[in-house]
Amino acid sequence: MTRSGSGERDPEAVDASPVATVERDLVAELADLPVVHRAGIMRKLSVGQRNELRDRWRHWAHDGQYPPEGDWRIWLIRAGRGFGKTRAGAEWVSQIARDDPNARIALVGATIDDVRRVMVQGESGLIAVAHDNEALTWRSAVGEVHFGNGAKAYAYSAEAPEALRGPEHGWAWCDELAKWRYGDPTWDNLMMGLRLGTVPRVLVTTTPRPVALMRRVMALPGLVETRGRTRDNPHLPVSFVEAVTATYAGTRLGRQELDGELIEDVAGALWTRELVESRRVALAPAVVRVVVGVDPPAGSISGGPGDACGIVVVALGVDGFGYVLEDASVSGASPEGWARAVAECAERHGADRVIAEANQGGTMVGSVLSGADRAMPVKLVHASLGKVARAEPVAALYECGRAWHVGAFPDLEDELCGLIAGGGYEGPGRSPDRADALVWAMTEVMLGPRARVSVRVL
Repeated sequence: MTRSGSGERDPEAVDASPVATVERDLVAELADLPVVHRAGIMRKLSVGQRNELRDRWRHWAHDGQYPPEGDWRIWLIRAGRGFGKTRAGAEWVSQIARDDPNARIALVGATIDDVRRVMVQGESGLIAVAHDNEALTWRSAVGEVHFGNGAKAYAYSAEAPEALRGPEHGWAWCDELAKWRYGDPTWDNLMMGLRLGTVPRVLVTTTPRPVALMRRVMALPGLVETRGRTRDNPHLPVSFVEAVTATYAGTRLGRQELDGELIEDVAGALWTRELVESRRVALAPAVVRVVVGVDPPAGSISGGPGDACGIVVVALGVDGFGYVLEDASVSGASPEGWARAVAECAERHGADRVIAEANQGGTMVGSVLSGADRAMPVKLVHASLGKVARAEPVAALYECGRAWHVGAFPDLEDELCGLIAGGGYEGPGRSPDRADALVWAMTEVMLGPRARVSVRVL
């Protein structure tokens, strides 16, 4: 976050004299202070001084809320909840109205109630961000915002796209586009009428969802995108950020709603996002066996670093189900480096066996692993089938509720959801190394011979 200020200082040294009459930039200095110190000083200010601080938007905004430079037609803020999307939108519209008394601005939300409740009357809406000396009137009966200098903004609902057929605008603010009911016709009618002024522009503020309109808008020419996460907003309560992170971090819901990621299913994938989410638990039961699956990085056996080394821990529970306990995969490591990571992982979980694919390096794989820990029980396996073919029986375990994830493993789950039935891979990276390590471990635990040992509690 870009801020001007003088660094560390005694918070009490910032006095409460009127902001407009001092030479020091107290607004920037206050913005730099820790929240607890800032709150104490704010309490000493008069109502007028607090309003003055509120209006100094550019000092309080974080980088993701500034309009982009350059020539663009569409500005997309695709970010998690609480990032500050609504405040950014309201400030952008307000500045347009200040600069152009003839501005005609479209305010488009999922419903008219959303426009009123969030974009206009919300805590970060147009009324809230208006300066004290600005006359702003919300005419709810006709759905219009009248600015004191003559600029106007008009409310539209994605439930009634035909209302946008005919009206002309020079600017538009579209909120939560991903949940628009009639998204395509609403967007089309809006864009057909966006023809006032020399450079008509649109701001889209939304938490993403994998809907066709999101994909369509993201592919348009002239689009500039701002990405952001919930935790990027420094003004949110720390307790809130910690609570939602602890609960949702790494899950599909958390990655979408907190991190602003567009999470999509690949056509024909062996694992879907819904399937993975439905196979997630907080704790594993007592276990009778623990196996570490290893997919060594191609090209790294002979010396230099290769791709990622997949290292995944799977346990057999007393209930007969398989449980993924950890994704300990490493990237860019030397043979000694990834072998040491395997040994440490096996020791951490008290593994009964390490299953490592030997296709890339033959007996050299076993030698590298033994060099890291001679006591580590290593079993080398040779793949006669491709990665996807080996994964299909394991995917079936998930389908029938016999395989579970203890917590969230975003990188591993992205790879699983990129494996295509019948062959092919459309996930992240060149190869599904993490997914392959899981397949080897889950196959050993659930589909191979199972030597039962004494029950252990994790």
